[in-house]
Amino acid sequence: MSPLDSLPDGLPPGRLIVPDLDFADDMWAGRPVMWVSDGPVPDAVEQWRRLFGDHLKTGLCPLLLEALPGDAGRPWHVGELSPRSIGAVDALTADGVLRRFWAEVTEDDEDGAGLPYRSWPGPAARGAGLADPEEVARELAGSLGAEGVLLGLVPAGRGADVPAACGWAGPCNHTGHPQEISAVLRSWEDRFGVRVVKVGFDTLYLSVAAPPTTIGHARHIAAEHHAFCPDNIWQGGVTFEEYAAGLIGGAHWSFWWD
Repeated sequence: MSPLDSLPDGLPPGRLIVPDLDFADDMWAGRPVMWVSDGPVPDAVEQWRRLFGDHLKTGLCPLLLEALPGDAGRPWHVGELSPRSIGAVDALTADGVLRRFWAEVTEDDEDGAGLPYRSWPGPAARGAGLADPEEVARELAGSLGAEGVLLGLVPAGRGADVPAACGWAGPCNHTGHPQEISAVLRSWEDRFGVRVVKVGFDTLYLSVAAPPTTIGHARHIAAEHHAFCPDNIWQGGVTFEEYAAGLIGGAHWSFWWD
């Protein structure tokens, strides 16, 4: 029995989403992997906060969702999703995933130009912040719940598992394996109090309860970000050093894949 079989009361009009088999394996035929509102939800933030607080009881992780600009059906309503089992996430480590990503994004940077590391530095130390992760997530939801936001629910034991569980394909030009994204997010949950708040067609917004407080720690975390989402720097109009400095004390991280 799936948590989607017993949806919470008080939801806006919505529908269960079954993956399109042009994107998903046949094993997902006819199997809903998430619930999504039929349209933008005026009180999306209030709904998200209520559902976020009930996650442990319902087994459903809430999301603020954005569709592809100019095509409101993609990716959510049309099922442009490639779900993976949670076992596929369990088989990975963040260090292993990020090490491979790092090798790929730096392979043409033989002299380490612009990067303070010549080789993969390994995972950064955990943050030392004392903020409550759930409260930081609620605050970020308030700033992201603008007009045009959909509401979603994904059956998952923790927010980090949402990309794999629903099969979000936003980073497909970087990795076609959403379980790799979830493996990294699990580690960030544990080390930095990260929570998944909003997901777009190719964007991801995370709250951060324990951000870096020194430039040295920020550089190390920026190396993880560069491996995870190189477009943040490649197409973000900033240098690595500028990007790292911007992480100090920041209560949210956002990512965009071209």
